[in-house]
Amino acid sequence: MAKTEQFAMSLTNNLSVVDLARQLVQIASVAPVDGGCQEVLKSHLHHLGFTVYPLVFGETHNFYARLGRKGKNFCFAGHTDVVASGPASHWRCPPFSAQQHEGMMIGRGVCDMKGAIAAMVVAVARLLQNHPDLMDHNSLSFLITGDEEGQAVDGTVKVVQWCIAQGEQLDYCLVGEPTSGQRLGDCLKNGRRGSINGLLTVHGRQGHVAYPHLALNPIHLGLPVLDALTHHQFDSSDNPHFPPTSFQWTMIQAGDGATNVIPGQLHAQFNIRFSTEHTPESLETCIRSFLEPLYRAGHRCDLTLQVAGLPFLTQGGDLLQAIRDSIHDLLGIAPELSTGGGTSDARFLSQHCRETIEFGLVGASMHKVDEAVAVDDLEKLALIYQRILEKIFCLL
Repeated sequence: MAKTEQFAMSLTNNLSVVDLARQLVQIASVAPVDGGCQEVLKSHLHHLGFTVYPLVFGETHNFYARLGRKGKNFCFAGHTDVVASGPASHWRCPPFSAQQHEGMMIGRGVCDMKGAIAAMVVAVARLLQNHPDLMDHNSLSFLITGDEEGQAVDGTVKVVQWCIAQGEQLDYCLVGEPTSGQRLGDCLKNGRRGSINGLLTVHGRQGHVAYPHLALNPIHLGLPVLDALTHHQFDSSDNPHFPPTSFQWTMIQAGDGATNVIPGQLHAQFNIRFSTEHTPESLETCIRSFLEPLYRAGHRCDLTLQVAGLPFLTQGGDLLQAIRDSIHDLLGIAPELSTGGGTSDARFLSQHCRETIEFGLVGASMHKVDEAVAVDDLEKLALIYQRILEKIFCLL
């Protein structure tokens, strides 16, 4: 029996998805600290026959692992970093103990997304046990980052750049974000909105409130613009895949609190969540059009934009079909397709992989005190992931 097959059988028989999830959760990998969490995964993948490439950028630990060099490359993607737990005294049990209560495993990161990563590894091990020669004609990979919950500058975005430089093509990418809502399998993300952060500064002229004719109040100048942008409808028609573009002011500040001083500047910070109907360039053009009256009157305004992520949409394709069919086969439900919510590392992966889908555990408790998942869902998710692979590799 080959070494890969022996290890796959050993992992399947001796290390359940629940055991692996517990092992990962018990490591407090709060970004940027990894704490050895990725070493656990790299060890398992190495013994399964994967070639593992550790990729450290700055303080962030990442890795890419590849098994097989033929056919299309199916990539499991995820992150091992977690948000801080907050005061441990607020938790039902220590946040990194991964204790089980009433059929639930409680622990920081168990649903976002160490439980899904454990399911991925066990699913692959079982697949290789059942089909030891599969990778002679196919390819599997893992792309794991430690910088999804942090600034996301030294994580997936740089690993993707490394993959491109190395000629590593990702044909299918399944990201294990906790997309399920009320029950496992009821929702998956086949796209995400883009995100832009912006800062608008309107310049006036500071002065005494008793002598307004000697000053120029930037609040008075800026309020009509702020109000117009607040009520602007960015989308001309309903999009069947995305909710309407959302423009939200997140901070407005002028002056230092003095009651007798007209401030010299107004600072207004905002965020835009947008669909594939828009580009950062088209949105910037739109916003600047609202500033034209101020420009024409000779007033100074500064606008800076930072693109946090581009929108993407996966329509059709083998991966989407395989996920939907696998969920229906094993759970008897049809998942909702969604593009809502915040951003994830799929925004970087989708720029390199045309078929990128997010699907994982129930995420109702992510980032909360007593984050938890149903223990049964961990095993069910491993079975679904295995079924997806079997469908992609035409084993069913």
